[in-house]
Amino acid sequence: MSSITAARLAALLGSWRVEGPAYAALADRIRLVALDGRLAASTRLPAERELAVALGVSRTTVSAAYSRLRELGALESRRGAGSYMSRGSRPTAEREGPGIIWDFTKAAMPAAGPVEACIKAAAAAIGPELYRSGYEIEGLPQLREAVADHFGRRGLPTDPEQVLVTSGAQHAIALLARSLITPGDRALVEQPTYPHAIDALSAVGARLVPIAVDPREGWDLDEAAAAFRDSAPTLAYVIPDFQNPTGASLSEDDRRHLARTADRHGTVLVSDETTMWLDIRRGPLPPLAASSPSVVTVGGLSKLAWGGLRVGWIRANRSLVARLAQTRANLDLGTPVLEQLAAVELLACEDELVAERRARLRTGLHAMRSAIADRFPEWSAPDPDGGMALWLACSPWSSSELVLRAREEGLALTAGPRFGLHGAFEARLRLPFTDDPETIVDAVAALRRSAERQVRGRLHEPLVAV
Repeated sequence: MSSITAARLAALLGSWRVEGPAYAALADRIRLVALDGRLAASTRLPAERELAVALGVSRTTVSAAYSRLRELGALESRRGAGSYMSRGSRPTAEREGPGIIWDFTKAAMPAAGPVEACIKAAAAAIGPELYRSGYEIEGLPQLREAVADHFGRRGLPTDPEQVLVTSGAQHAIALLARSLITPGDRALVEQPTYPHAIDALSAVGARLVPIAVDPREGWDLDEAAAAFRDSAPTLAYVIPDFQNPTGASLSEDDRRHLARTADRHGTVLVSDETTMWLDIRRGPLPPLAASSPSVVTVGGLSKLAWGGLRVGWIRANRSLVARLAQTRANLDLGTPVLEQLAAVELLACEDELVAERRARLRTGLHAMRSAIADRFPEWSAPDPDGGMALWLACSPWSSSELVLRAREEGLALTAGPRFGLHGAFEARLRLPFTDDPETIVDAVAALRRSAERQVRGRLHEPLVAV
């Protein structure tokens, strides 16, 4: 079983204090970081006295919070062994809900139309592969060639030997982190950004340095230049197209500027193109790697085709691909062959997939913005050029409290702090628009009921603006 230090837990909790009893607010925030995956089940929590010191509260407050978590079934305590997060929780009279009806924690779509036919075609083509070992550390030659052709069509000539096939984009990020980072190295990340990239970099001991990304203004490149200069990061991770969660995109000039800055400081710039295909109306821009041969690109088919198809890739220079393959051999022995063959088929119908996703996302975005305008007129919903979610300023509500209240209405969401460092973005909420319009409208109505429930829970006192 794993454990978490008091200092680490305090950092995860961020600004947890709200109006009302401190112990209840602390218990709710611990539940929240467990619900969104930052605190795994069976993790041993710090001793009450240690956490009280780290948070600057009395031991009585922590003791009452732990007691509250035990009442909810979220914490188990064993005499002489400490307190552990539970795998489940019990409903109580005050928090009983209908169970999860709408899961908006994932910005993901059902399988695209061509996926089933492509999997069948892959199964029909697998015969020759059965006479081979099935272990392809770098990936099937035909898939590496298909990925190289994909980059070539976008104006970035690529040799198949520059491609390493992975088991999804997240696997690619983790493999890069493990290969390039040693504990204590600095890694530059967007603020906010994809949460699992934060997790992958933190897991190898990277010290994270944030640069701001705004839904309307985009990247603060002056801040980025200062971060490169002051911290000399080993690696920088960015999502240049329809950034998750803001939906912002780097302009051509900004791509060149960022790539030059990374080169000047000897930083490996990692460009995550997982969301590159999710263009609603912007039009194509050149890959970030076209600005510098040292840029490393991560891609995958989870957003374009289906999340259940775990195929991704890394495009890099040949020496780095060889190094990544050597590191990978200690972790796994290759991506499943059948899924690689399906990926070859899917890349052959790339235009059809993009057109289908664009139509679905356009409809979902319209439904989400209309529902927000109807149910939350006090919010200003952005109108991104692409992507899968809105990054909303949810003030005067607390994002974390909204998420907890929403579960009582059957709506699962991810709070803003999950996308940032040090508890930032408590006044932000990510709402995916990947579902059908009816589901989106119903979910936003449930969110409104959650907000009103939060108001009633505070006896109609003004809500805190975080």
